[in-house]
Amino acid sequence: MNIRIRGAKLLIYREGTFTVEEKDLYIKDGTIVSVGSENIDPADLWEDVHAENRLVMPGLINMHTHAYMTCLRNYADDIPFAEWLFDRIDPAEAQITPEKAYASNLVAFAEMFLSGTTTYVDMHMFRGMSPKAAEAAGIRAYIGRGLVGGDLYKDGLSRFEEALSEKEEYESDTIKFTLAPHAIYTCSPKFYEQVSEEAEKRGLLKQTHLSESRTELSDCLKQYGKSPVEIMAETGFLEGGAILAHCVQMQGRDIALIKGSGSTVVTNPASNAKLGNGFAPVTGFVKAGVNLCLGTDGPASNNTQNMFREMSLLSLIHKGITEDPTALSAQEVLAAVTVNAAKALKMEGKLGIIKEGALADLIFIDLLSPSLFPQNNIVSSLCYSASGSEVSDVIINGKFVMKDRKLLTIDLTEAFHVIS
Repeated sequence: MNIRIRGAKLLIYREGTFTVEEKDLYIKDGTIVSVGSENIDPADLWEDVHAENRLVMPGLINMHTHAYMTCLRNYADDIPFAEWLFDRIDPAEAQITPEKAYASNLVAFAEMFLSGTTTYVDMHMFRGMSPKAAEAAGIRAYIGRGLVGGDLYKDGLSRFEEALSEKEEYESDTIKFTLAPHAIYTCSPKFYEQVSEEAEKRGLLKQTHLSESRTELSDCLKQYGKSPVEIMAETGFLEGGAILAHCVQMQGRDIALIKGSGSTVVTNPASNAKLGNGFAPVTGFVKAGVNLCLGTDGPASNNTQNMFREMSLLSLIHKGITEDPTALSAQEVLAAVTVNAAKALKMEGKLGIIKEGALADLIFIDLLSPSLFPQNNIVSSLCYSASGSEVSDVIINGKFVMKDRKLLTIDLTEAFHVIS
């Protein structure tokens, strides 16, 4: 289907800055073919989508979550991190059925669509459930089976084989796969080295949790005499650019090692705050030139999948911490959830941007929402005023998955029934 979006304001990224421009937008075969009417074949037929009083912008990219954990939302709150993970969440996860994991994914995707997310990076534990749900919902996904062990080819082999078989069975234009060792406290340095070799051989992205808590850092220093980041560097995991979730507890040369490798830091302010792990040195990452992205983390620790909420927290928290009102501007925050994320996913110019040749992953923002009115500065409003409720329509890969806040690809009633 060829789509012409008429009457909208477009959020355009050009030379490092977001601006708002009024132009028609043309979509063909899932791709933006023109911003404006230049180079349009007059013989093509277009379905007009009228978008007056709408801002059309790139869909948000959630760079770290665990969508299958939606069924554990608000299950283990207001307790220390170690108790939350090892005493509450791990045992509860063992009771989740594949059917419940599938339904949990769908509920997470519904929340994502309703708050403007079109792409997510996931670490999961139920073979086939995440990609099957992503395929059904039509969301763009980067999925990694959580890997643990001391030796990838021995105690880690079954999960590794699951990860490879998922890729073989489910990879598509919208669903891609990563290798995802869980963390330094569940995977040995040898394991990370083996995963790094496999990722390079197979051309796969890598993701992991890194330096999330003080305990993780101190235990790593005691066991190995090195920080988690130094372990990642020595094992080759950072080479070629890895996706590093959290990175709260940095020390010494950690930031320089991340920057030098071209890896991406995914900060998760709500989750890190809620679990009492502190806040990543985000302004230090930005100053060093590290590629900074944003994620919600899973519904059991955030407890939402709302990236607009996360965007606001990211800027406000770090302005407060640094006592600098210029820290983490709205422009920088928007970059973190669009063009920076595309860079991390090796999709620069294809995701997170409105331009000719980019994939048509778009969200429509109702500019007549009271929270966004008056339109003194639309870019600022996306960071400081929007709650996600202003999202009216969502297009992924050139197809509508939500219109007028009606979900077109997800049956929430059935998903709720399975979870409850």
